[in-house]
Amino acid sequence: MAIHTKLGLALAVAGLAAALSGCSNAPIPLAKNFELTSEYKVRSAGHWEILSRDIVSQTRDGLARAGYRADTPVYVSMPANASTFDLAFRDFLITHLVQDGAKVYERPGQGLEVTYNAQLVRHNSDRPHFIPGQFTMLAGGVMAAYGLRHSHLDTQLLAVLGLAGAADYANSISSGGPTNTEMVLTTTVSNAGQYVSRKTDVYYLENADTPLFLRPSYYRAVNMNVVAQ
Repeated sequence: MAIHTKLGLALAVAGLAAALSGCSNAPIPLAKNFELTSEYKVRSAGHWEILSRDIVSQTRDGLARAGYRADTPVYVSMPANASTFDLAFRDFLITHLVQDGAKVYERPGQGLEVTYNAQLVRHNSDRPHFIPGQFTMLAGGVMAAYGLRHSHLDTQLLAVLGLAGAADYANSISSGGPTNTEMVLTTTVSNAGQYVSRKTDVYYLENADTPLFLRPSYYRAVNMNVVAQ
């Protein structure tokens, strides 16, 4: 790329930044991105088992910090109208608690109660899928204005345009990318109505796998009288 072309591109970016920074008044708050983060995607029953191992480990550590002995009895309750995930996840939790040396009871009222809740969050907005060579709208606009090809942009200019995290795209691509569905998974240990330990994490789910995490509707049988006989 010629020196004058690179200089012109840099001046265009600098001018845009100056224009944005000069806007001290706005009718509504401006949108701003969070820092780069990552989120695991749950795509198999094997992943459910991995989640349960992590939760058991952290829950046991939390109980120890709260002053509870390692052999303190616990009971893992089942959520009402359990989903396919709920049924399997409870089994995973019990298995790993027992293997870890915990004293697990089959019936409630005999120790600390372990409960968990999988809340589904559905986003209607489009989810961006990061593809190698795909740049931000800002970069695309600048390149279109100057008639530049991607290969002509050097590393420093890409960093100026906020593309320093491009190397992390590969992990997102291999996972299928972000989806519209997330699960907020919370595990709680309580004692006589008091929270003893609590852990909450967020995971991506494939949209097509949502039914595995949905709890069936509860229908109560009602006797109906036949009229106009």
